[in-house]
Amino acid sequence: MKRIAIGCDHRGFALKEQIMPFLQKARHSYQDFGCYNTAPVDYPDIAQKVGKAVASGNFNQGILICHTGIGMSIAANKINSVRAALCHNAIAAQRARAHNDANVLCLRAENIDPKSALEIVKTFLATDFEGGRHIQRVNKIKALEIGND
Repeated sequence: MKRIAIGCDHRGFALKEQIMPFLQKARHSYQDFGCYNTAPVDYPDIAQKVGKAVASGNFNQGILICHTGIGMSIAANKINSVRAALCHNAIAAQRARAHNDANVLCLRAENIDPKSALEIVKTFLATDFEGGRHIQRVNKIKALEIGND
């Protein structure tokens, strides 16, 4: 069981509402950091909340959803200790976790069916970091954060 921080902007609201029951059924606990309806919001505000929650260590991983997933990914990656990955399929989700130790999954709400989105989430949450040769690379990513508070 993992503790998941989840959030979306107004364009990702419907997909988030489909992911949360999946998390519950999979016996993951989660906290919804917004938004809570389809009224327009600024995605960086939500990315900051979820990113900081994951960076704090209070959550194992995060999930962010916006129209294309790009804005959430850019914003979340500004937070030290966050490695957010925009994944369009399960293979990308598996590689993001196994090779990059990604801790925040970013999803697009546009042109993705819920079944595919849930498969991406399932894969992301089920995949462990491989370590090994990838540790050096992840450490180089972490080194880019120094002095970036």
